[in-house]
Amino acid sequence: MGDPAKKRATYQDLMAVPLRFVAEILHGVLHVHRRPAPKHANTAAELGGDVRMRFHRGDGGPGGWWILDEPELHLLVDDVLVPDIAGWRLETMPDLPETAYFPIRPDWVCEVLSPSTAAVDRAEKMPTYADAGVGHAWLVDPILKTLEVFQREGKSWLLLATYKDEAAIRAAPFDAVELDLGALWRPPARSQVR
Repeated sequence: MGDPAKKRATYQDLMAVPLRFVAEILHGVLHVHRRPAPKHANTAAELGGDVRMRFHRGDGGPGGWWILDEPELHLLVDDVLVPDIAGWRLETMPDLPETAYFPIRPDWVCEVLSPSTAAVDRAEKMPTYADAGVGHAWLVDPILKTLEVFQREGKSWLLLATYKDEAAIRAAPFDAVELDLGALWRPPARSQVR
C-alpha cells in the first residue's frame, strides 16, 4: 500500500506513461513495467488464443464468453488494472462497453508471471481482484511451466489446483474442455509446406 503522505496517482499520470510500457494504478500507486518478455508474451498469446477459440468463438468448446487480451479494468475507485487475459460470461457482460476501459468486473483473470511483475501480481493485484468480485484467477509461470488455478471465497482466494509441464488439464472456470498445458511452452509446429 502507498504512503498516505504521497500524492495518489491519477489517470492523467497513467496516460502520461509512454506506450512502450504497461501502466497500472494499485491502491493509488502508479506501477510501470516494460512490455512482456518473449516467453511471457508467447505464453499469454497461446493461452488466450486457445481459451478464446473454445469459449469466445465456441470452436471446440461451449462458447458464451468474451475473452480479451490486456483489457484496462476500472473495478474499484482508484485502481486501474491490466491483466494479461480476462474473460466475462455473456450473462455478466452481454455487450462490449463503449468506453476504452472495462467498468464491469471480469469473471476470470489470468496473469502471466515474470520476475519483474510476480510480486505485484500476487501481493497486490490478486487481493484487488478478489475485492472487486472476480470469481476465478489463474497465475501462469512460463519459466517454471506451472499454472495455479484459484477460485474466490469471500474476499480471499482458494487454490484449487497447481498444474505443471505437459499436463492435460480441466481447470475452472473452463473445465468444460480439456486444455493442453504443454502447448504454452512448446515451440510452434514446423511447417509441412516445402
